[in-house]
Amino acid sequence: MAFELPDLPYAHDALASQGMSQETLEYHHDIHHKAYVDNGNKLVAGTEWEGKTLEEIVKGTYQAGAVAQSGIFNNASQHWNHKQFWEMMGPGAKAMPSELENAIKDSFGTVDEFKSQFSAAGAGQFGSGWCWLVKDKDGGLKVTKTENGVNPLCFGQTALLGCDVWEHSYYIDFRNKRPAYLSNFLENLVNWENVASRL
Repeated sequence: MAFELPDLPYAHDALASQGMSQETLEYHHDIHHKAYVDNGNKLVAGTEWEGKTLEEIVKGTYQAGAVAQSGIFNNASQHWNHKQFWEMMGPGAKAMPSELENAIKDSFGTVDEFKSQFSAAGAGQFGSGWCWLVKDKDGGLKVTKTENGVNPLCFGQTALLGCDVWEHSYYIDFRNKRPAYLSNFLENLVNWENVASRL
């Protein structure tokens, strides 16, 4: 069964007052994300990956590392990344649930230190990629960054929060100011209840 572009969990203009414009979401979701879905479906058709889950394809093609499968990996992983990304944001500021706050403090000392490390990872990712808050195999939380479409699934980690730092995710609203985009993401866009539900 072919993969489909999921609807946004909110209207295209729902995040505009929080720093992500309708134009950004129209380009990012309706064009960029759709391209990953469409291209991934074409590449998977007729291969051993047809009929597999998205997670199986991401992990399988990353581990295989074959040049012929790089296109499948890139499109499948970016489809997975974006599905999480839309859910990790939401309209309206919501407080961080205490369970998540306590887990962050256990691993980073303070919430501010976590945010500092997360922002530094995103700002320091050269070129295209993502920064993540992950639950590692040992149960602890850590901040990571990945290039291009690589994601925590590839390393057996659970993605709690991810931020897209490809230029198309912020250039309309923030131009070349990636640190400002990251700060706004953490302060105004994150759906902390969704993040907590991933623990």
